[in-house]
Amino acid sequence: MDFQFSDELKAIKLAVREFIEKEVHPRESIIEEEDRIPEELVESARKLGLFGSSIPEEYGGLGLNMIGKCAIGEEMGRGIAGFAGFLGAHTGIGTSGIVMQGSEYLKQKYLPDMAEGRKIGAFALTEPDAGSDASNLKTTAVKKGDRWILNGTKHFITNGPIADVVTTMAVTDPSRGPRGISAFVVESTFPGYRTGKNERKMGLKGCYTSEIIFEDCEVPEENMLGEENRGFVTALMILAKGRAGLGAGSVGACRRLIELSTKYAKERVQFGKPIAENQAIQWMLADMVTETEAARTLTLQTAWKADKGMNVIRDAAMTKLFASETYCRVADRAVQIHGGMGYMKEMPIERIYRDSRITRLYEGTSEVQRMVIAATLLKDGLQY
Repeated sequence: MDFQFSDELKAIKLAVREFIEKEVHPRESIIEEEDRIPEELVESARKLGLFGSSIPEEYGGLGLNMIGKCAIGEEMGRGIAGFAGFLGAHTGIGTSGIVMQGSEYLKQKYLPDMAEGRKIGAFALTEPDAGSDASNLKTTAVKKGDRWILNGTKHFITNGPIADVVTTMAVTDPSRGPRGISAFVVESTFPGYRTGKNERKMGLKGCYTSEIIFEDCEVPEENMLGEENRGFVTALMILAKGRAGLGAGSVGACRRLIELSTKYAKERVQFGKPIAENQAIQWMLADMVTETEAARTLTLQTAWKADKGMNVIRDAAMTKLFASETYCRVADRAVQIHGGMGYMKEMPIERIYRDSRITRLYEGTSEVQRMVIAATLLKDGLQY
């Protein structure tokens, strides 16, 4: 396995890092306090081509493979989670379904605008009664002439209030359970489409989340994504790639926490010496960096397998599980190293600690990831 980045990818990675450090970090307090992403950051992301990182070059994107997307995701993770979540939902689960399963018509119609950030993407699977149990969908799609009529409510949809193009899962054959789900590309301008309020959250400030409500929503038949009744498989494929991206973002956040904690430990003097000289602090830092590097290796291995066309459902679940739980442990240790200052809102540690918690919940809880891992292990055994 070769995880070396090409010179071109190194240049893109460096440009994103400079963008995060020079433009995102100085605006973190604005995003946190006002719960919005400043338009100048969105425009800078457009100029860097970040909205099209996962979209092929022929449709105006950067055409990065999974390794490339993880390289960018790691740098985005060093910024503020709300901005990374907004952009990641667009470039990941918001666009990957169209890239992987879309007809040429759908690709031509949506991908160029999405690559430029003129249209924002989202992914609508979760419902009030179908969170971890994604097969228990209630949203239906019934064929009527040359239209599919959607009815139902989607819940906790990232980018929901601002999305223009939403990859949506709905039941087309109730008698078949998960095998009766189909995927659709739904525009926010379609009749019968509306959104709920922007939800207030513990963290992820600037990343909007809402319900999406379909009331006799009319979707043209050509906007079905992939084959009829194969939507659940499409959803699993989309989520697998999304989970690898979340792993990369978690690694990036961990690296920033390690940098902040190392710097603070060297500067903070107690009992006549820097706290970095205390074994207790050193052991926390050692665990933080060891677990982070293990998460990074697992993330890149999953990305490499995905780029080789291998089935990565189990690998992606392991990546998401380990990286997100590592993130939470590293954030907790960072607060401990900073002591009382780590609990104060004037320090980025406090915000990052709150932001870390969602990673063990969205795109499949840690418990769901363990279910996926165990199910594939029991069915297929270890894979070497």
